[in-house]
Amino acid sequence: MAGSLKTEAIVLRSIRYGEADRILHLYTRDHGRVSAIAKGARRAKSRFGARLEPFMQINAVLHEGRSDLYTVTGVDTIDPRPGLRDSAKALDSAARACDAVSRLFETDDPHPEVYTLLANELTLLASGPAAARPENSLAFRLKLLLAAGIVPQLGSCANCGEQEHLTGFSASAGGVVCSSCESAAFPLGEEAYQFLVGALGQSLANTPSASDRALQLAERAITETAEHHAQVRLRPLPRAA
Repeated sequence: MAGSLKTEAIVLRSIRYGEADRILHLYTRDHGRVSAIAKGARRAKSRFGARLEPFMQINAVLHEGRSDLYTVTGVDTIDPRPGLRDSAKALDSAARACDAVSRLFETDDPHPEVYTLLANELTLLASGPAAARPENSLAFRLKLLLAAGIVPQLGSCANCGEQEHLTGFSASAGGVVCSSCESAAFPLGEEAYQFLVGALGQSLANTPSASDRALQLAERAITETAEHHAQVRLRPLPRAA
C-alpha cells in the first residue's frame, strides 16, 4: 500500500535521470538504505534547490508508491557541511565513506549506529583537509565492519586463542593469528597490528597515525575481511604520492 515516511537521511549518491529528475541513494536513520526519485530536481527553479547533493544530511519526506523507488516530496536541511567542498581530498574521502556504507549496508534494515557513524565521519571531514587522512578512512571502515558484525578478532589468535606473537592476519580464520598458525596468513607486523587496535578503540577524531607500509597492511586486512565475510569489495584507497 502507498504511504509516506519521514526520516533523517544522508545522500550517498545522486544520479541524473531523464531530462530533469534525479535518482538518489539515501542512507536513513530508521529505514537503512533506500532509493528515491526527486522529480524536477535538476530544473533551475526546483523546490529542492541544492538540498539533494551528495553528503547532504536532510529530513526527508518520502512517498512509497508501487515501484521500488520512493518519491521525494519534501526536504529540509539538517547539515550541508559546506567545508567538504573546500577540499578535493575531503570530497574524495567522503565519497569513499558513502560508497563503503552503500556496499556493506545495502538493505533497508535499520542500523542507526551506522547512520550516526557516517554523519560523524562527514562532519569530521568537513572540519578541514587535515582530517582527510588514510588513517581516518581505514578507521571508519573498521568501525563499519564492527557494525556489520564481522570485525576481525584482534585480542588473541583467531585460530587457537594465543594472546602473544600475533604476527599474521587471516580473513578466513577471522582475524590475527599467532606465529604457530600463520601458514595461511599474510605477515601483518607489529605497527599495523597496533594501528588496527588503536583505530578500533579510539574515536574517529583520535585515530592514530602509522607509516604507509603499516596502513597498506591494515587496509589489506580490512579489505579481505569484507570480501571473505560479506562478499563485498571495498574501493581501494588512493596511495600517497
